[in-house]
Amino acid sequence: MPSIIAIPGSLRANSSNHHIIEYIGTLLSRGIDYTIYEELASIPPFDPGLDNETPPAAVSKFREAIASADKVIICTPEYAFGVPGQLKNALDWTVSAGTLVDKPLVLITASSVGKHAHEALLLTLGALSVNIIEGGTLLIPFIRAKMDGEGNITDEETDAAIKDLVGKLIDE
Repeated sequence: MPSIIAIPGSLRANSSNHHIIEYIGTLLSRGIDYTIYEELASIPPFDPGLDNETPPAAVSKFREAIASADKVIICTPEYAFGVPGQLKNALDWTVSAGTLVDKPLVLITASSVGKHAHEALLLTLGALSVNIIEGGTLLIPFIRAKMDGEGNITDEETDAAIKDLVGKLIDE
């Protein structure tokens, strides 16, 4: 059974990004093992001195979750024109392990603006040698205006773009 891990860049459980990731789960067939990684907050600050054969347990768990998945989705907001610190921190912990090298991945940045974080993440993911699938990026500015109060996508163009992105990930 193919597996996908979805990593929300927001730590807030009721964030727009969590709603998008949950929605993506409803679009997938039952034959796909879909996991939302909810443990970013437990990953300690990156410390090269601790990045050895026995890294902190939360780091090992994160690396193993990515390694065991066939594909990855990252869906993140933009904070202060940049990548949320906890997401960037987690990605830093994957460098020496090579956990994301050649891993098929799609990136969704959904925020008020989002373009700065989106560009920065593309640079970071490139440095990590991630396999960003062709057409596998989506920038959704003004996300709150495209959702209802329950977190459902109400904008048809955004809904279609998310479905297209998921289709590309499945077909990869």
